[in-house]
Amino acid sequence: MVYIVYRHNIRSSFVCPQMSSFLYKKLDILLSLGKPEHMKVAEYIAEKIKDLPKGYVFSYSDIIKQPENKDAAIKALNRMVSAKKLAKLGKGKYYKVEETVFGKLEPDLYQVVKDLLESNGNVTGYLTGYSIYNKLGLTTQVSNTIQIGKNDIRYPFKRGRYTIAFVKQKNTITKDNIPLLQILDAIRYIKKIPDASPRSSFERLLSLVAALPRADQKKMAGLLLKYPASTRALAGAMLEILGNIELAENLRDTLNPVTVYKIPGIGDSIANAKDWNIQ
Repeated sequence: MVYIVYRHNIRSSFVCPQMSSFLYKKLDILLSLGKPEHMKVAEYIAEKIKDLPKGYVFSYSDIIKQPENKDAAIKALNRMVSAKKLAKLGKGKYYKVEETVFGKLEPDLYQVVKDLLESNGNVTGYLTGYSIYNKLGLTTQVSNTIQIGKNDIRYPFKRGRYTIAFVKQKNTITKDNIPLLQILDAIRYIKKIPDASPRSSFERLLSLVAALPRADQKKMAGLLLKYPASTRALAGAMLEILGNIELAENLRDTLNPVTVYKIPGIGDSIANAKDWNIQ
């Protein structure tokens, strides 16, 4: 019979179904503290996850730290899935389902891929592309593909109903520059935003850049230096329209004056498109 050590009970105030990523990180820390004593693995796991919030994604290793208890922990969690006390997101990933009048709710995107966004408290990736277009107000569509910006990318893979795909980011990723990188990625892939024309996307992105403080616009211009020339041209045109001439000219100096950037729907809709060789 397998026994493990129990000394810590996290049952407390984790009752809110919607938690910030900060609180989720605190919960991750609390999960790692327990060492059960005089309790079977299955009993300990049931006690440990009893008051976890709905939609919080975890694996056996978040709860059981002793390698020798791995098999017993996995069997216990899978039995809870069979009993519909838990749902399985993908291999080794579990969560408690929230039932509503509209049906079962799935975890939010951060929870689905949080292990790909941070490591040991350090930011290693960020939601981007299809994962963020709706949040930025660029489209009403919600995709089953979750795109993640990372310095080191890997092949796409499935996790539950989602396809996890990756976008190469050449800039260093920090918590502070993620909102800027998300906007710049949208400018880069403006022709691929679903259910939206490049013209409508340009107008929305222009309003997002206009809302940025000048300091952030300057930071954005620095990040642009590691983006393709077409992205620099389109962002430069935006900054010029917004009256940030110095930053716009700095970006223009990085472009080949004879290169043409074909972005259908943009060339005919903005007054300075020709100045930036945008057609």
